[in-house]
Amino acid sequence: MDQLRQHTVIDTPYEPFTLVATDGVLSGLYMTGQRHRPAEETFGERDERPFGAVVEQLEAYFQGELKEFDLPLDLHGTPFQRSVWERLRQIPYGETRTYGELAEALGNPGASRAVGLANGKNPVGVIVPCHRVVGADGSLTGYGGGLTRKRRLLDFERGTALF
Repeated sequence: MDQLRQHTVIDTPYEPFTLVATDGVLSGLYMTGQRHRPAEETFGERDERPFGAVVEQLEAYFQGELKEFDLPLDLHGTPFQRSVWERLRQIPYGETRTYGELAEALGNPGASRAVGLANGKNPVGVIVPCHRVVGADGSLTGYGGGLTRKRRLLDFERGTALF
């Protein structure tokens, strides 16, 4: 049975985000020029109806009022990728973790590189906060949306910058 895919584009203080839903549940949040961004033709028809709660929570986040998203997600990936994405959701607002810390938390301390690859394939950035993962020395490393965007998100969450 075919799944219904819909999308919309919303303005944020950051830049436009493309939101994608599969059968009415958020399955993608993509930034302009994002690495691993699927082809536009896979997003389905443009329709704003499935995204009311998503838009409300993103607006509250960018106003500094929301620290943790509470949205149903339809994430497609390998079991390992999904376990990494679930672990990302446990990183508190304004904090960071290293790839090594995530690998260790997943019970596989030697999997830092695999965690990084899974992190980079996260289909719903910001909501699943892959921007909160840093290198072993605390440096900013890889981000599908670019390091400038990662720095802006981290600075915003730490209260050192506004959008």
